Amino acid sequence: MQSPAFHSLPRNFAMFALASALALPVWAQDTTSSAAPQSAPPAAAQQQPSSTADQPLTPPKEGFWGRINPFASKKWVKKQTDPIGDRLTELDQVNARNASDIKDVDARAQAGIQKAQASADSANQTATTANQQALNANQTAQQAANHVNQLNSKVGGLDQYKQMSDLQINFRSSNPVLSDDARAQLDQLAASLTGRDGYIIEMDAQSPAAGSLGIQNSARLAEAVERYLVTQHQIPIYRMHYVALGNAQAPAAGTQDDKPARVKTSSVHLRLMENSLAAPAVAQSQSATAAAGLEQP
Repeated sequence: MQSPAFHSLPRNFAMFALASALALPVWAQDTTSSAAPQSAPPAAAQQQPSSTADQPLTPPKEGFWGRINPFASKKWVKKQTDPIGDRLTELDQVNARNASDIKDVDARAQAGIQKAQASADSANQTATTANQQALNANQTAQQAANHVNQLNSKVGGLDQYKQMSDLQINFRSSNPVLSDDARAQLDQLAASLTGRDGYIIEMDAQSPAAGSLGIQNSARLAEAVERYLVTQHQIPIYRMHYVALGNAQAPAAGTQDDKPARVKTSSVHLRLMENSLAAPAVAQSQSATAAAGLEQP
């Protein structure tokens, strides 16, 4: 009678054979892959493209399971995945380099934008300052032009006098003594000159005497009038001018008589002349005086 171990021997042998058959493709693949570079002659490697050029390329099968061997070794798996890892590493490096380049370009672009904005702001500020300076210069030029016009008006009006009033002082014969009526007329004239500027008093004196005697007599008459205005009313001397005509008649304004009529009485003719530049000042003074009088209760 046979033992039970004898009956299980064929079964165990079958399992061992199956395991050997499964491991054989992996061992054969490793052996083939390690020995392939040494066994393949150079001539065969050069002729392979020509012999397989006409045949369609098919991926090699690995083991009896097909293209992928589920029982592949770690060395085989590492050999297959290393190129993929290298490519991934290369892609990561490329992505990192691209990100760095993008960041650098963005930083330079931002710096350029900021610089351009700063330049634009500076140019705008400069333009604003230049515009303000131009306005100030234009205003100054306008003020200067107005000032020049005022100066021209003043210079042109220095010798422009307008007659404001006139009166005649009569004397008895050639006696240079003022009558009461003559003093009253001179007092009224002096009162009208209070607070006024830019005026002169023109005087021409006549005497009926002929020749140098008449001229001397008429000069004494004009000096008597001047003396009274200076001593009694403090009229400045430089504002009075006289001419001694003797027995010659002063020609009227606008006439050109060759032989003016001879005078028969002794007199001094006074004309109050006012400069055109003094008229605005007088008007302002009178307006101020009138306004002050209205404000008083």
